[in-house]
This record gives sequence, C-alpha cells and structure tokens, in this order.
Amino acid sequence: MDSSKRPPGPRSAAVAPSLLREMNQRLLLDRLFVHGPATRPELARDCGLSQPTVFAALADMEKSGLVRPCGRSEVPQGRPAMQYEANPTIGTVVGVDIGHDWLRLLATDLAGNQLSRLDVRNTARSARALVERVSQAVADVTAEAGQQPSAVTHTVIGSPGVYDPQHRRVMYAANLPGWQRAGLADALTEKLGTNLTIDNDANLAALGELTYGAARGVQQFVYLTIGTGLGLGLVLDGQLYRGFTGAAGEVGYLPIGDEPTTAPAENPQRGKLEEALAADAVVRRAVSAGMTSPITAEQVFTAARQGDPRALDAVRAEATKLAQLVAGILAFLDPELIVVGGGVGQNLDLLEPEMTAALAQLTPLRPTMTTGDLGREAVVRGAIAIGVERARETVFNARRNGHQASATKATKRTSS
Repeated sequence: MDSSKRPPGPRSAAVAPSLLREMNQRLLLDRLFVHGPATRPELARDCGLSQPTVFAALADMEKSGLVRPCGRSEVPQGRPAMQYEANPTIGTVVGVDIGHDWLRLLATDLAGNQLSRLDVRNTARSARALVERVSQAVADVTAEAGQQPSAVTHTVIGSPGVYDPQHRRVMYAANLPGWQRAGLADALTEKLGTNLTIDNDANLAALGELTYGAARGVQQFVYLTIGTGLGLGLVLDGQLYRGFTGAAGEVGYLPIGDEPTTAPAENPQRGKLEEALAADAVVRRAVSAGMTSPITAEQVFTAARQGDPRALDAVRAEATKLAQLVAGILAFLDPELIVVGGGVGQNLDLLEPEMTAALAQLTPLRPTMTTGDLGREAVVRGAIAIGVERARETVFNARRNGHQASATKATKRTSS
C-alpha cells in the first residue's frame, strides 16, 4: 500500500518506511509478472499508488535488476510513455514429475516461459538410486536450458504420496520402492543444491490445470488422476485443499472394490480402490477376458477403440468401478467440474458412456467431466506454478537485500 494513502494514526506511524517501500515494490513486481508490461501511470492506477511512489520504486527495482524498460507505449497523440516489465531472467525454476516409469522435467524462467524440457525413463528401484536419477535429470534439463546449476532458484518435485515435513519424507508412495525413507528431502536438497518443494502429484496436476489448463477460472473442481496409481487434487474456492495432514485426496484408500485385493501380499500400503482402478487392474481384467499377456493398459484401450470385445469388457468394468468413486465425489464435494487425467483417465471418451449409465443407478447427481488440457505435463506445469511464486519471493528478497547492503556500504564509504 502507498504510504501517502494511509490514514494517519498510531498504526501508520508504527510501520517502518523501509517496510512500506518493500510492500510497494512487491505489489508492483507481482502486477508486472501477472499482467505484463505497463507504464508508470498505469502501475500507479492499477496498484493504487501515487506516481512519485511508483517512480521511486521502479528506479530502485531497476537498479537491482528486478524490472527493466521494454519499450514505449503506443498512444494516438503526445509522447509515448516508457513501459516496464518484470525481468524473468533473474531466476530459473525446475519442475519434476516422478512417476513409476518416467521422470518428466520442465525448466522455465520466472514468468513460466519454457527454457527446456526432458523426459527420461525411471529405472531406479531404490530411494538412493532415485535421488541420483532425479539430481542428474535436473542437471541435464538445466544444462539444456543453457544455465549453470547455481542458476536454479527453486525446484518443485511432484510425487505420489504425502510429504511429511516433520520427518522430511514422503508417505503412502506405494508405487515407488524405498521412496518413503526418512531424510529423503535432505538427501535431495544436498544433491540438488537448491530451494526445494515436494508436493503430491495430483495436487500439482490440479494446480497446473487451474493455472494453465482446463480449469482456468473454475473455483470448485477436482482433478482425478488414474494411472499407475490413483489420486485426487481438490481445489476449493480457488485454492488447493490438502487437509489436516496433507492426505486429502488419497482416495486410493477408500474401501471400494468387489474383487479381493492383492495389496497385503504384494504391497501392504496400497489401498483397495487403487487396486481396483489403477492401470494394472485394467490389464488384469483384460487378461481374464482372454487377451494375451504381457500387455499394458494403453494397449487395452487401443484394442477397445478397435472394437476388441475382450478389451471392451475390461473398459466397461473399469468405468463401472470409476462411477462409484465419482458418485462419492459428487455427494461429498458437489464440484463444478471434474478434470480427469493420467494414463487411464485420459481415455475418458471410452469410459464416460458406461460411467454415465452406472451413475444413473447410483445417484441423481450428474457431473460435468472433461479430460485435462495439459495431458502428461499437468504435474510439471503445476510444479512450475508453485515454483515461480516461491522463486520470485526468493529473488526479490535476495536482490533487494543485496541492493540495500551495497547502498549501505557505499554510504559508509562516503561518510568515512
């Protein structure tokens, strides 16, 4: 807020001028990042600041490299005004999507503009090997972007499961062997040498679709991902909802599913509904219907599109089970939209007719459903959405503090 517009009184007097300058600069920088270049009068109008305040703030931020001139505005008459933009090159963000079979990475500047992307096979089958694999992939995507490792301001990792900040580990990541050991975040931070955020992959995919994809402008929606695992990202009132411990959306543990689960013998941490809906369940049903193993869920859906009756039986069974989950989502959350993704979920066109028929038998509520716009990039785009916000904060504080420190030293030298 502009200090000149604050009402007089004890509260106003208690706010240090340096804090007001910082608040004004951050307000202007956010405006430039979110809405693009603007002139000083436009910034004053949009942010509710006086023009002298904007002039001083921009001059200070230009010296520290946070903003830069980017040409003059086009006006029908009079002298064009100088436009300013946030400098997106002062930091780099890397988003990482850790899946059972693939690592997907994206490097961007602080405006979210893509610098490089990389998909690599996830061949790691232990936590230590996966830490090494991730750190090497981050180094590779950074080098492809033409950046040194030290240029990475923030890295965001999307993973199955729930991050436990107390023990700095991931819980409930049943499909990533060894990934749940304590101290995992410390090992990653040491290898990456960067600020690090770890979040649930379904949460990040929801944020990706909210920011860049099918759910832009939607305040109440869920992102349902069905692939190697099963997860739900919840967006309520335009914000991610994680629950008390971060486990909101771990719908794989719902006790839904008629067939006996193999989880206790093969993986005791895998939930009953995940066992009934994930990609390997589609394969099991197709094999039971007579398709020849080994096959993948993707091959089952391809065969169903070609009219294979065995594959169609497996798809119908998947859709019927999925309808039970959707009925529960509708009853508990009543979302405006359900966005579906993941290797299985992206076949919504095949699943939806049977789901609709099954839902008619389960509930009077009807969903609005769509596949995500971002496809396989949903998680990394959500990681970037979080990463650029946190990187901007880091860079703002570092640049501003560095600029203040330099100014203080210069003042001391002049004084002496």
